[in-house]
Amino acid sequence: MTVYLIVLIVIVLISMAAFSSPALMARFQLNPWSVVHRKEYVRVLSHAFLHVDWMHLLINVFVLFSFSRAVVFYFSYYLPGNGNVLYLILFLTAIPMSALYSVVKHRNNPNYNAVGASGAVSAVVFASIFFDPYNPVLLFAVLPIPGIIFGVLYLVYSAYMGRKQIDNIGHDAHFFGAVYGLIFPILYEPKLLLRFIEQLTDF
Repeated sequence: MTVYLIVLIVIVLISMAAFSSPALMARFQLNPWSVVHRKEYVRVLSHAFLHVDWMHLLINVFVLFSFSRAVVFYFSYYLPGNGNVLYLILFLTAIPMSALYSVVKHRNNPNYNAVGASGAVSAVVFASIFFDPYNPVLLFAVLPIPGIIFGVLYLVYSAYMGRKQIDNIGHDAHFFGAVYGLIFPILYEPKLLLRFIEQLTDF
């Protein structure tokens, strides 16, 4: 079994357990105040394996499943090392990287809570865009547009909504997770930046 399927199964099982256990949800959701003032650092990682409801869970699982196979292939082909291991490193490190801004931003707000793998999912999606920027992505699961255009729109929208704070969606996590997904391959192999630029300019 490939590593991304194991990740998906773990997310589903833990989320299902939390659906019927408010105590589990409360203990492991991202609460920046508890992270900073109580040093409950596990929340920075554990919150990604919890979801609010079935719809929240299924959307993240569907998107993650849709892009993970391609990312494992790209990692195996373009980066030295095991593609499955690199995928796992990307996913697990993207969780705290996407959450860090929210932790700092809401560190003195004991009422702020967040759950969901969206930050790490965004990282996986944008890692896929990095390796094949013109491969179509389905906007609203219907309209195919080049991945790089989707990526720019996604970043602009996430940044805008993150500043507005008019809903309960973790737009900050989406934004920083996406950025991390773009730079992760470059951090691992800087030469890939030239390849990315060449792809962007090769219509």
